Amino acid sequence: MTILHLDSAITGEASASRELTAAIVRELTAADPQARVVYRDLAAAPIEHLTLPAFASEESQSALAEFKAADTVVIGAPMYNFGVPSQLKAWIDRIAIAGETFRYTETGAAEGLSGDKRVIVAVARGELYGEGSGQAAFEHVESYLRAVFAFIGVTDLRFIVAEGLKVSETAQAEAIAGAHRDISRLAPLAA
Repeated sequence: MTILHLDSAITGEASASRELTAAIVRELTAADPQARVVYRDLAAAPIEHLTLPAFASEESQSALAEFKAADTVVIGAPMYNFGVPSQLKAWIDRIAIAGETFRYTETGAAEGLSGDKRVIVAVARGELYGEGSGQAAFEHVESYLRAVFAFIGVTDLRFIVAEGLKVSETAQAEAIAGAHRDISRLAPLAA
């Protein structure tokens, strides 16, 4: 198994999403010690934002090749201003490519070509944006990523969510502990 591990948080060691993606990768590699991990830190080494010249760059081709070669993709997705970090969006712009990860049928409908992948996303949110919260309409990380990965054909998409991280120290500790419990349940599914 090849695991593509992506982090996008700008907060380095203080990042909850980085802590969670590392735990997910540990869980997956414990279940499959032969797994090969390819790591990309989109904050430390950002992919250039999409321009026409950048579209065909070697960096773009490399990001697409890494995605296509991965069996499992682990993504750290902190919520910044209600959405994904721009560094993560730049990476998504490199993998959502017609003819590579999706195609248009003769009727013009899109058909995903990436159904052979599992994607696990660690979402970190400072406030409460989950279903039933007063701010659910402002949540555009999980909803956006669900749409993008469904569009390119990924059907095995899982979210590990830690939210309320800035509400209080107690809420933060409970959210991180809950996310780690959810990660521990991934082990039987890792193989």
